[in-house]
Amino acid sequence: MQRTPVNPWDWSLSLGYNQAEIIEGATRRLICSGQTAVDSGGAPQHPGDMRGQIALALDNLQAVLEAGGMGLGNVTRLGVYATDVDAALANFDLMGQRFGPTGNTPPMTLLGVTRLAIPSLMFEIEAEALAR
Repeated sequence: MQRTPVNPWDWSLSLGYNQAEIIEGATRRLICSGQTAVDSGGAPQHPGDMRGQIALALDNLQAVLEAGGMGLGNVTRLGVYATDVDAALANFDLMGQRFGPTGNTPPMTLLGVTRLAIPSLMFEIEAEALAR
């Protein structure tokens, strides 16, 4: 799989994402539903703790990717939803800690929402991933 970044401006690179990517040679596609801060039984964790929720949501995303035979390096698109965008951005270093070592800067959208499906949850991340 060959990935070619498309960045008519470079400001997004300092935030850890490309504006777009051209992807060629991929044969497997994994579409992940939104992952949140829930345990293996689906019970919400870390109420009121944005940092804890982001970390667990990323753990859960990695688990889904691995179960599909992929990893964070295969992610080609992220959708992020937060009930408090400022609090999410204040903890986005966690995104860099996870994606940075992969060298992957997938296109991403961050949206502020009124609430998520479970009221105590504050952060949700969905992904699409491709592999050969």
